[in-house]
Amino acid sequence: MVAIGFDVGGTNVRGVALERGSATPLATLRSKTEANGDVLVETIVEVTNGLMAQLRVVDDTVTLDAVGLGIAALMDANGIFRYAPNIPGVYDYPLVDRVIERLGVPVIADNDATTATWAEAKFGAGVGYEHMAFVALGTGIGTGFVLGGKLHRGAHGYAGESGHITIERGGPEHITGARGPWEYFASGNGLGMLARDWAANGRLDSAIELAGSVDAILGEHVNELVDARVPEVEPLIAEFSESVAVGMADLVYVLDPEIIVLGGGLVGLGEMLRSKVEAALAVRILGRNYRPEVPVMLAKLGPRAGAIGAGALAFDLT
Repeated sequence: MVAIGFDVGGTNVRGVALERGSATPLATLRSKTEANGDVLVETIVEVTNGLMAQLRVVDDTVTLDAVGLGIAALMDANGIFRYAPNIPGVYDYPLVDRVIERLGVPVIADNDATTATWAEAKFGAGVGYEHMAFVALGTGIGTGFVLGGKLHRGAHGYAGESGHITIERGGPEHITGARGPWEYFASGNGLGMLARDWAANGRLDSAIELAGSVDAILGEHVNELVDARVPEVEPLIAEFSESVAVGMADLVYVLDPEIIVLGGGLVGLGEMLRSKVEAALAVRILGRNYRPEVPVMLAKLGPRAGAIGAGALAFDLT
């Protein structure tokens, strides 16, 4: 059986063809994201047809069984694309129904962090755990939860918008207009902001050398410093990890997970980030001497996790 899984972000539409029970793509393809519902459907159809054409070069009897969509958007339980800050122009759009009309197979849609959560639970760092929280640190923060071995979507399909949890009431204004949300401090953008602050105060000269100026410093430059093992970057990561741990502690209090899987683009910071987040989280938990420690583990499936998880969920429709 073959399913196509998608990860639809603000810039790219990524598709993977999968066999049931496997996280290894049979074929991959991507295209650009368009901020229009009908055009987005057309892109999904074109990528699907392109992937199936690749497979049929090897076996012309291959058929498509289902499609799964992981989308960086508020996707409700009925498959309606409600809103996405990075895909403007698509609101209250019946995406699942439109894709079904075009492809004639079962289709499911979830938030991309939710589908990435399922991928890590089924095939990645979360294998063997019944209670898992997934935290994706990228441009913003996305989260997803597996509770009792089942994917938790909430009453309307919106569970996992944890990046918008307020951790500093009256704090700085985020691009959403909210003040002091977790992702303002603990996302890739937050890391870049912290690095610029350190550099402006003479604590991160190596980042200025890389970027050319204080204002040009981004999270990517911090990643380069970590890869190069520049000593002055380690205390910066330690401070950043404190911000990550603040929101994670809230998830631990509410959900009591066995593990937290750390994913998203900042996973490139590797063991330095993982170990410091885990240490910062441990000391924040009330009664930590009387409860099991919650380990933090790095995600294993990389940037294809959202598409892989969407494909895995699609198989449940068949």
